[in-house]
Amino acid sequence: MQKYDLIVIGMGPAGMTISGMASHMGMKVLGIDAHKVGGECLNNGCIPSKSLLKAASLKEAASHLENFGLKLNGDIEVDSPMQVVQKQLEMLTGPSLLEKFNLVDLVIKKGFAKFLDEHSIEVNGERYTADLIFIATGTKPFIPPIPGINDVPILTNLNMFQLENIPKQLSIIGGGAIGTEMAQAFSRLGSEVVLVQMDPHLIPAGDKEAAEVLEDSFRKEGIQVFNSTAISKVEQIDGKIIMHTDKGSFESDKLLVATGRQPVLEPLALENAGIEYTKKGIVVDEFNRTNKKNIYAIGDCNGQWLLSHAAMHQAMVSLMQALSGKEDAKYNRSNFPVPWSVFTSPEVAQVGMTEKQIKEKGIAYMVVKENYNTYARAITDGATEGFVKVLTDSKGTIYGVTIVGEVASELIQEWTMAIQNQLTMFNVLMMQHSFPTISLLNKTVAEKWMMMMAKMGDIRNLL
Repeated sequence: MQKYDLIVIGMGPAGMTISGMASHMGMKVLGIDAHKVGGECLNNGCIPSKSLLKAASLKEAASHLENFGLKLNGDIEVDSPMQVVQKQLEMLTGPSLLEKFNLVDLVIKKGFAKFLDEHSIEVNGERYTADLIFIATGTKPFIPPIPGINDVPILTNLNMFQLENIPKQLSIIGGGAIGTEMAQAFSRLGSEVVLVQMDPHLIPAGDKEAAEVLEDSFRKEGIQVFNSTAISKVEQIDGKIIMHTDKGSFESDKLLVATGRQPVLEPLALENAGIEYTKKGIVVDEFNRTNKKNIYAIGDCNGQWLLSHAAMHQAMVSLMQALSGKEDAKYNRSNFPVPWSVFTSPEVAQVGMTEKQIKEKGIAYMVVKENYNTYARAITDGATEGFVKVLTDSKGTIYGVTIVGEVASELIQEWTMAIQNQLTMFNVLMMQHSFPTISLLNKTVAEKWMMMMAKMGDIRNLL
């Protein structure tokens, strides 16, 4: 049996992060993955989807130029959008991937890992042991139990980017990040898109008001959205996929299912190591440790946050905690607010609580909001859709922030830093923001809060 300092099962964002850190620290690391290094995010998820979104946005921009009477000169030959995605993936995930991450000394075995006990695993008949084991097996698409869905060809993130052509008609089930991003991308590339979901608004985990801004944008682009809609059956007739709902039946060439994720646990034989788990994922504490303290579950497989950056962050703090040998609160996962972004146009970003969540907790709060259309830079950029909305109080406590609009995914970072370090609206107000950047909207919201406080009475306690 071969001995390592650290075994990492799954080489996606979490696994790559922890393997890189540990190997740079001089640890002997074994990485295991049944598929491609880089995981779903790099190969089948957030990276190729952003490539497709970029191709779609370029086509959209070109159409806007023509509306202004401007045309590109000369004959320009370009690959299809799907070919562009594949070429970019080949560049990212080729043989030099480990060299790019400077992980040439990392030992990687391809195959499924199976636990033998809490200190050892088996891969392809070979046995390995380590003092520390990190599980980072991620998730896979969840397919809802809709009658007939297993009898028709469906698209998920696993096969969507292998399409050779843009479908003329595309139906999408699910209004989360994948569903909305791909709805807009395929619509801009020429598909007639219908999006159906059971939730009451797009991006169900987010702010309802922000969702309404996005839905209005979708409507203007010709994307049909049906919220709070039940699907009774899916079937294929004469090559067409028919989706039957309580709001009518929809015909399409392709059906994309984007209804969430489920953890990949089946091949691990967790019971052999006595590791506790549920349908939502492996049970972990605040340090991402399982009930076996030498075994950690990081990233999507623990069901805490299904986000690549959260997975990478968990990997970092978990390794720090493991090597320190201390149960220090500074390594607690909950100490670090998790921002998220949806890369539609307009973008949607969130950190902290939404209004629905803060109401459920019974916290007294006020809303301070600044619209994009009040700012000259946004107007000149033609990016007047959206707002920055902060949930705060008279002391300037920042409970949550929702941003919908141009570069929302970038603006949210400032608020994440503020919440993590318990800064207030006054701190944001006092920080200089370069003019005329879009980020000045963050400062403008803080200024509006200060003026609200002034109108309410004496503000000297805040100064």
